[in-house]
Amino acid sequence: MLQTNNYSLVLLIQLSLLTYDLFVNSFSELLRAASVIQLVLFIIQDIAILFNVIIVLLMMFNTYVFQVGLVSLLLDRFKSLLMISALYLALSISFHCWIVNLRWLESNRFIWTNGLQVLFVFQRVAAVFYYYFYKRTTEYLGDPRLYQDSVWLRDAFARARQ
Repeated sequence: MLQTNNYSLVLLIQLSLLTYDLFVNSFSELLRAASVIQLVLFIIQDIAILFNVIIVLLMMFNTYVFQVGLVSLLLDRFKSLLMISALYLALSISFHCWIVNLRWLESNRFIWTNGLQVLFVFQRVAAVFYYYFYKRTTEYLGDPRLYQDSVWLRDAFARARQ
């Protein structure tokens, strides 16, 4: 069971990873002259997105709802986050690969192709949705009703059995 002090630590880790992601999205263009540093920041950002998804999945597996077998209830509740996270990770990796590939040898030039601009916009819009759904999910997973037996859970279980 996820206790209050453990939840605070997990929440701190999640928000730290989200803050790092926001920081890299905001300020990575300032480091375009240092291609290696930008590459390392991008790699860490992609790993942070992946870790955030893993942490949410572990929190879902830790709930009483999951332990009694109502996985579909959790997946219905959090499918938007899982889909947005997968989309955001794919867009981020694509954007990072493309921009590093274009700028690796000519880091002093400002290179923006039309396709890169479109990918940039989609990646940043997906980032906004990712931040929103992720924060909403972490707050919802802090609800103590998910970690104990309750009337609504028994009703959901009875409906699932029918």
